[in-house]
This record gives sequence, structure tokens and C-alpha cells, in this order.
Amino acid sequence: MAEKHIGFFAKYLSLWVAVCIGLGVAIGVLFPGVPAMLGKMEYAKVSIPVAILIWLMIYPMMLKVDFRSIVNAGKKPKGLIVTLVVNWLIKPFTMFLIASFFLKVVFKAFVPDALATDYISGAVLLGAAPCTAMVFVWSYLSDGDPGYTVVQVAVNDLIILFAFAPIVALLLGVSDVHVPMNTLFMSVLLFVVIPLSAGFITRTILLKKHSKDWFENVFCKKFDGITEAGLLLTLIIIFSFQGETILANPVAIALIAVPLIIQTYLIFFVGFSWSKLWKVPYQVAAPSGMIGASNFFELAVAVAVSLFGLSSGATLATVVGVLVEVPVMLSLVRIARASRNKFARSENI
Repeated sequence: MAEKHIGFFAKYLSLWVAVCIGLGVAIGVLFPGVPAMLGKMEYAKVSIPVAILIWLMIYPMMLKVDFRSIVNAGKKPKGLIVTLVVNWLIKPFTMFLIASFFLKVVFKAFVPDALATDYISGAVLLGAAPCTAMVFVWSYLSDGDPGYTVVQVAVNDLIILFAFAPIVALLLGVSDVHVPMNTLFMSVLLFVVIPLSAGFITRTILLKKHSKDWFENVFCKKFDGITEAGLLLTLIIIFSFQGETILANPVAIALIAVPLIIQTYLIFFVGFSWSKLWKVPYQVAAPSGMIGASNFFELAVAVAVSLFGLSSGATLATVVGVLVEVPVMLSLVRIARASRNKFARSENI
């Protein structure tokens, strides 16, 4: 597969991410009126500004999806099997075990038992919610197959509807887990259905009027940089809400981050390595690993707030998940791209 050209902006994306996280924290602390104003712009606990930015991130990628490839992807099940087994039979349970080991055993002297339980609850919420929005960004940056990524995300969205609450209840021993279903449906609608539909409509109309070459090399090029810019603006908004909490709990954040980071790398390499052994082509193996490694943090944060409250340890843990996810996932993108020549080139997946 040809090397995708990475411009100056994308090449130093990790640096821009760090700058935007710092800027978001500074805005939250120095100008608390900004997040307060943005906090009023939500529906079903979904931030409308964040939803719009995520839509801007995803729409340019959806323009490049040949929707015939979605049908074909469904006929090639190996990548889907890897994603589903890793996300639903492995990931939630390894998250619970790793978080419990570090927060209850390794860091026992630093974290009170009750607080450790809260942190584990937040970690489990992250582990039970595979990514449905940001994975399009990671797939794009790692040269993944956009059509196959859509199929993987769509199947996971369907499973989330039925499996999320029972898995969380099982792992936390909670008998009555309230999952805000309106938040879930709203997130899926905004982060998947709308940009996918818009991309399909735009592609269909323009390909009828223009050549495929014009569409891909002229029209789509107009959106270069939009995905990365949307990511950075999203980070500024998210971290403006958590500025004071992050500054007030630096040690706790570091302790929570350790198991989350280990879990992220573990799940990625399980899916990525399995795909390699199973001779799944790189463009499918990359998003297969990325979906499990990344999290549906919008859902995890919303459920944590609903179940445990804004000031809870569980909510803090889900926010730490957002904090560590972007730089870790960017490192996994680099690892994936560096490994792609080791993968099968066959389309028999």
C-alpha cells in the first residue's frame, strides 16, 4: 500500500494535541464562564458543540467511502470476528482485571479502597464501550479501509444497545444500572448516522455530475486538514470542562492513567496480532485493533455522571480516559503504519 503523505500539521499532531489539552485546561481555570456557557448547549447529555466538531471530523472521511465496499466487507468476516471477539469477550474483562490489580493492589497505599472502587467503575464503563466516533479518525490516519471501518462500527453500535448495561452490571455487581438510552441513541445518530448519510448523499450526487478523479482529487482535497482541526477543537472543549479537576488531582490522574494506558496497548496488540496471524490485510487489521483500543468516551462519561455524579471518582476515571486516549492512540497509529508491510496483501479476508 502506498505511503500516505503526511503534511507538517499532521506530522506534529501529537504536539498540537498537547498544546490544545493545555489550552483547554487553562480556559477552564481562567475563564470558567466559557465551559459554563458551552455546558448549556447540550441535549440528552450530549454536547452539541462537540457533536458538531466530531461531525466535521468524520464527514470528510465518509466522502471517501465507496458504499459498495460496505456490502463487500460484510461478505469478508474475519476482520469483523476479530473486532467483535476482542471488544466483547476480552476487552471489558481485561479492563476490570488490570484496573483492579493496579488500583487495589499495586497502588493500595496511595488510593483508599472505596475510592479505588470508584476509579475501577469508571474504567469498566470505558472498557465496555468500544469506540464509535474517533475510530474513524484513527482508521483514516492509519490508512485503514473506510468502508470496512463503517461496517465494524455499525455492528458494534448494535451490540452496545444490548450488551453494554449487562456487562457493566456483571463486572461492578450493580443490580440496577441505568444507562441513559437517549444519550446512546443521540450519540449514534450524531456521530455515525448523520455524517455517513451526508457523505453518501454528497458522493452520489457529485459522482453523477463529475468524474471520480475530480471528486477524489479536487472536491475531497478541499477538506484536507478538517479532520485534524476538528480533533484539536474538540479536545479544547472537553478539557475546558475538566480544568480545575485535573489540576486538583494530579496524583490520582497519574495512578488512574497507568492501567488505562496498559489496557489500551494490550487490546490493540491482541486485535492487531490476531489479524496478522489470521492473514487479515493491513487496511482491515488496523481499524480492527483501533476500535477495541479506543473508547466511546462520550457514552462512558455520560453514564458515569448519571450513575455516580460529576464529582465522583468514576467520572474522573472516564475523563482520564479521554486525557490519555489521544496521545496513546496517535502512538498506535504510528506503530500500525510502521508494521503494515508485514501484513498479508491478499483480499481474502
